[in-house]
Amino acid sequence: MRSEHSHAVEDYLKAIYELAAIQERVSTTQLAERLNITPASVTGMIQRMAALDPPLVEYQKHRGVLLTQSGQTVALEIIRHHRLLELFLQRTLGYSWDEVHEEADRLEHVISEDLEERIAQALGDPSHDPHGEPIPTRDLRLPPTADTRLCDLRPGQVAIVCRVDASDLVLLRYLSEIGLVPGIQVTIIKYSPFDGNLHMQIGDQTNNVVLGPGITERIFVEESKR
Repeated sequence: MRSEHSHAVEDYLKAIYELAAIQERVSTTQLAERLNITPASVTGMIQRMAALDPPLVEYQKHRGVLLTQSGQTVALEIIRHHRLLELFLQRTLGYSWDEVHEEADRLEHVISEDLEERIAQALGDPSHDPHGEPIPTRDLRLPPTADTRLCDLRPGQVAIVCRVDASDLVLLRYLSEIGLVPGIQVTIIKYSPFDGNLHMQIGDQTNNVVLGPGITERIFVEESKR
């Protein structure tokens, strides 16, 4: 069902859902940083969302915010729109994976349920977006997804890249340049305990790549056998 809430409310709910995947309770400071809004404005909006009938969030001062069932439903609907749009823009219109995020942000609030369904059918009911993020199903369930971070691997381990953080466009461009994209195999060659750097082979490339934790903690993998 299409949300009747404002675009701003939908943006809040989506941001809370995504941040809660890392930390169950989301602080107003985290939300302010994610949405580029002042903490005072965030607190005011959260309080209004908690006072709705039904409430979209649960909020306790100094303890952060949680989505209610109603809030989670709206968040997942918007996330489904967003990720379907990203894949549609890449596959059908030729956008690169670092261009689709901002375009989908603009479109996710305005497409109809009919257009959403037509996009899903045209794409063959996909399960993941261009960055490997799972697309909620029609009944708003999320497919299983990898939760092992590349930074947790050690020498000798082999893994397949499953998804990457889509919020940093510069990072996406860099990962594309070095070929570190969903579906590629990585083999860990060396680990530096002093700075957390990983030396790795990407696919069948002959030159190893060295990446620091600022990058490897934002890439999720599934370990595989040699």
